[in-house]
Amino acid sequence: MPGMALLSYPLLGLSLLTVLVAALLVAILHFWQGAPAGTKIRRAQKHREIALQQMAALAQRLREQEPGLDPKPILELPLVKLAQKLQAEELSLESVLCSYLEEALKVHQEVNCLTDFLGECEKELQALKKLKKSERGLLYGVPISLKDPYDCLGHDSTCGLAQFLEKPAAEDGVIVKVLKAQGAIPFVKTNIPQTLLSFECSNPIYGQTLNPLNLKKSPGGSSGGEGALLAARGSILGMGSDTGGSIRIPASFCGVYGLRTTGNRLSYSGVSSAVKGKKSVSTVAGPMARDVDSLVLSMRALLSKDMHQLDPTVPFMPFREEVYSSNQSLRIGYYESDGYTEPSPSMARAVRLTCRLLQDAGHEVIPFSIPRIEYAIQHLYKAGLFADGGATLLQKLEGDIVDPCMKKVVSILHLPNPVKRILAWMLKNTEPRTAQTVETFLGVGTPKKLWEQHTEVKEYQQEFIAKWKSLDLDVLLAPSLDPAFYIGYGSKASESISYTTLYNVLDFPVGVVPVTTVTLQDQEELAFYKGYYRDSSDRYFPEAIKGSLGLPVAVQCIALPWEEELCLRFMKEVETMAKNQREPK
Repeated sequence: MPGMALLSYPLLGLSLLTVLVAALLVAILHFWQGAPAGTKIRRAQKHREIALQQMAALAQRLREQEPGLDPKPILELPLVKLAQKLQAEELSLESVLCSYLEEALKVHQEVNCLTDFLGECEKELQALKKLKKSERGLLYGVPISLKDPYDCLGHDSTCGLAQFLEKPAAEDGVIVKVLKAQGAIPFVKTNIPQTLLSFECSNPIYGQTLNPLNLKKSPGGSSGGEGALLAARGSILGMGSDTGGSIRIPASFCGVYGLRTTGNRLSYSGVSSAVKGKKSVSTVAGPMARDVDSLVLSMRALLSKDMHQLDPTVPFMPFREEVYSSNQSLRIGYYESDGYTEPSPSMARAVRLTCRLLQDAGHEVIPFSIPRIEYAIQHLYKAGLFADGGATLLQKLEGDIVDPCMKKVVSILHLPNPVKRILAWMLKNTEPRTAQTVETFLGVGTPKKLWEQHTEVKEYQQEFIAKWKSLDLDVLLAPSLDPAFYIGYGSKASESISYTTLYNVLDFPVGVVPVTTVTLQDQEELAFYKGYYRDSSDRYFPEAIKGSLGLPVAVQCIALPWEEELCLRFMKEVETMAKNQREPK
């Protein structure tokens, strides 16, 4: 189940007996089952080592064709300009691919972001050279990176799980096919957290990915390898996935741009998942890049007729240029806080700054408050994610080594239901959010209860839309979760992703745009952070984000379902104003 970004709830308040039971269960599972997983993992690590050697060898062969190649000017080109130069043959396909192969290898050595090299990219390059100009797609010759779960013929889509190793995809997934039809050259796959249900970026197969902006910080998850590679210019366009913020959190943490699309605007056929079958929480595909124009170009390419022909369940909705290019003023709702997680000083400031810039540009900004936020997060998001009591997730982890980013949630899921109930009761007063989370781990219980939960999600979506319509809003501005967390804190301050998970329940398109950086004043104000619940997640949140001076801070740009073009238009407005303004540091 790609791209979440949530799970690992604190075990604070557990009785000694409960801790011992959980630890014993995990230890026994590791002892009995870890050995076979370890053998497969070692083979996978060796496979990656060989693949990266092949990647370096291809880079060398391409460089020998152009010994005077200076990759810097190529790597500095924005995607739209790069695509134009490739179409006009002002740059060779070989020089561009060589530049990104070399740079991606350098970035990987620093932050450990690659899981596989797609060696077939060499043949794809040669095939592109034979095309007539009229046959070239919008992404002709553009090297792109793919998050690990995107199926590529002959390659594993691991989700960080030993069970998924040595099961190469029988064909490319739909999105990969569409991208290739548009002339793109997929060349690497990128790292993720185990199961994709974490906003860390670590798994027992490929290890921990670091944030290139600060090596002590996480790049976020679950599309963390994409975020890191893009931020360090080892890729110019990537594909991620999002179940609770897995495109948006890495984009925020790494200072890049990402778009969470409406469910089924892009095909999800051929993207691997640790947990399939859920309905209350939507998992979607979406692009990640270094500016809004790049996201727009990628969506123009993806929303071609090929998408619908390859996957008829996806409606044929070509990119609506008239919506994106409109210059009408917007009515923009905004909030600084969702009422569930107190925003960091930089998060709130980013919204205030953006509101001021939007007003100065002639747009209207209207205060908005999230209805029933605790209900939405606990009863709809978390309960929907664990409707089966975590049974599917635990099944996928059978025989595996559990990564630290997943150990706490897995330990709780392994507890017998009566123990979970006792634990929830014990934590009710001191850790109310954790107590509610433990209760969601019991599952919904019956098909009738599941249908009721699905109905409640739809009713909440309609309630939210009715409030939106009552204010006659075009779009909504909200904080994004940032700055980047220290590695290991995603499991400790996990409630903070309420800012992103809400929109997986609502299934709205959401884009992330960096607008500022953490200032000294932001860091000083962090000393007064309390949180709304004063629980462990609130206490860990300021610890997670301290030491972030100069790191990027973003906002979320939100539209109603199927309005990706309007979302991108709003993102472009915000990007332009943020780049033009000069804010004192």
